[in-house]
Amino acid sequence: MRVFILVFLISLAFGEDIKKFEVNSSNFKLDMVYNLPLNKYQKFLAKAVLENGDEVEFVSVKSMLQVYFNQDYFLKKRLLKSKIKKMFVKDYLDGSLVDAKEAFYVFGSRLVGPHGDDLIPLKNKTNLELFKIKYGGTKVLKFDEIKPALIKYLDM
Repeated sequence: MRVFILVFLISLAFGEDIKKFEVNSSNFKLDMVYNLPLNKYQKFLAKAVLENGDEVEFVSVKSMLQVYFNQDYFLKKRLLKSKIKKMFVKDYLDGSLVDAKEAFYVFGSRLVGPHGDDLIPLKNKTNLELFKIKYGGTKVLKFDEIKPALIKYLDM
């Protein structure tokens, strides 16, 4: 009985502090592939607009392309409501939103994404050259050069 009373008194004394640590579920979203918090990796975020108009955010380019190349699987598992219509990535240097099919992607840089090696998106050649000076990179790819095998390799 004493233990119960002690626990009750402690919960009364610290009850207000406990409420402060509750997670606001409207701001706390997880990546559908890697279950990483989206708000923690703002520089790497990518976004897809679905055919039904919904928007889905991803923790990185690699995560979004995992879904893009395997849409049937994600539709079957009901993780996607409809197919991807358009994709956007964030330029790593200036944070601007860029059409994923127009961006340049750096492979093999010293920069590590939220879930290991990743493709780093940049909106133009100027940002690309600045990025390579700071972080290096072994290859630059356009969207149509990215194949499912590369994404699988990055995920090893």
